[in-house]
Amino acid sequence: MSDLQQWLSAQRISHIECLFPDLNGQARGKLIPCHSYLDSAEQRFPQVSLIQTLDGDPQQQLVADSDPDMRLRADPRTLCLKPDSGNGQRIAQLIHDCVDSDGEPIPFAPRSVLQRVLAAYRQRGWQPVVAPEIEFYLLAADGQPVNTTRQPYSVDQAPAHAAFFAELEQLCAQQHIASDTMLGEVGNGQFEINLQHGDALALADQVFLFKRSAKTLAARHGLLATFMAKPFADDAGSAMHIHQSLVDAHGHNLFSLPDGSAAPRFGHYLGGLQRYLPAAMLLLAANPNAYRRLSPHSAAPINVEWGIDNRSCGLRVPDSTPAARRVENRLPGMDCNPYLAMAATLACGLLGMEQAIAPSAPLSGSAYGMAATLPASLPQAIAALRDEPALHPLLHPQFVASFCALKEVEWQTFARTITPWERQQLLQQA
Repeated sequence: MSDLQQWLSAQRISHIECLFPDLNGQARGKLIPCHSYLDSAEQRFPQVSLIQTLDGDPQQQLVADSDPDMRLRADPRTLCLKPDSGNGQRIAQLIHDCVDSDGEPIPFAPRSVLQRVLAAYRQRGWQPVVAPEIEFYLLAADGQPVNTTRQPYSVDQAPAHAAFFAELEQLCAQQHIASDTMLGEVGNGQFEINLQHGDALALADQVFLFKRSAKTLAARHGLLATFMAKPFADDAGSAMHIHQSLVDAHGHNLFSLPDGSAAPRFGHYLGGLQRYLPAAMLLLAANPNAYRRLSPHSAAPINVEWGIDNRSCGLRVPDSTPAARRVENRLPGMDCNPYLAMAATLACGLLGMEQAIAPSAPLSGSAYGMAATLPASLPQAIAALRDEPALHPLLHPQFVASFCALKEVEWQTFARTITPWERQQLLQQA
């Protein structure tokens, strides 16, 4: 009996939920009875399922006319019990990679993009270590704040939702989501969950599962969990800050020298982030709303300046010991696809080390007094990614083409939408 079959039998599992993330980080897949899954040589799915707009419109023109099947290849490390299966059923969930008939990765599958970047690190004997911070709002079911007043960093916000957070902690443990610190954030009803540092693919999987679980659990409690980058114009945006370092096969931090000083490659990594992250912003801010978050004096960056423990900068280097030397990328919005955001930041750092790019001098003052150097809108970000050929081989040209085309479709839909402001201000006055 296989290990999978033994686990399913021991856990009394009736069905397996075969999951994979699409380009927007949404969960796609199918629910299969255990006996059918075990008896089948492979699971298949149309490739177009990866390329859907946020409102669920598959983009047939972005795949071959025949819309060929892809094969789903299970990652056994992700096997766990699905939270709240209900109806007396015990359902397992299992994340899959998307491959073609020859077993080669589908280039525009998000897990494939991140794995491609990680493979480039492995070829050099390096292993990135990441730790994402997850910010989100917990709101009333109608999308409005539960609290009447803002209490930034308050220890009294969470107790009002004690039942929710107690159950959320259990769900994280059940799905091997290594949640660590939880705190109330700046926004009214905003919280932050920090995940323990580790392998980038494993952490991307954890963020993927966390967002799905938090939304489902919130609805069960009569609440709404949103990971929108800027849900309120006059309140804080939600980010997914990514702490990142680099270790060798023995776990030694390659950003530090034996004497404790910063290694040259640390500066080159920073230089790569400064040089290429503006061109990779489409992977960090993939929706029109995400660009509303990137504004001065809002705890969000407007450029890629860097500084020691300087939160006005897009790149913050925490004041730490040599063993913990790392950089925090503060650019991604929480609405990003975690696989793509991690792939982007690691790709930019790798290019910096390969090209020995020197960083700017660290900034001790406010980065808000410096020039805004990030794309200001989704169309600008699309153009920036298309125009930066250095990133295309690492991410894969077919992914770049597909992702840019998908985001163009979504932008066109957004641009056709008449906003409430337009109707309120212009309907009678224009």
